[in-house]
Amino acid sequence: MAKITYVEHNGTEHTVEVANGMTVMEGARDNNIPGIEGDCGGACACSTCHVYVDPAWVEKIPAKDDMEEDMLDFAFEPNPATSRLTCQIKVTDAMDGLVVKMPEKQI
Repeated sequence: MAKITYVEHNGTEHTVEVANGMTVMEGARDNNIPGIEGDCGGACACSTCHVYVDPAWVEKIPAKDDMEEDMLDFAFEPNPATSRLTCQIKVTDAMDGLVVKMPEKQI
């Protein structure tokens, strides 16, 4: 289990425990955290779970695959260095302390 901090665009922080094996998107959904929609249910078929990973964590989580890279092209103001789709980040104990920030909106 890992404590993950979700930061809304307005700066409101939500720190919750997310079980190993779940995705960061599922952690947001299951804890009613606003700002991560996940319209496709986690199939990497939309960009409505887009976040900016805190720069200190970018190298500590698994890298993006080609499909995620392609879907990020549809996200609102993606940042090549820090943008991720939370449906593609599986939680492990090593992610305890992860911080993700939501964009102004999801599209």
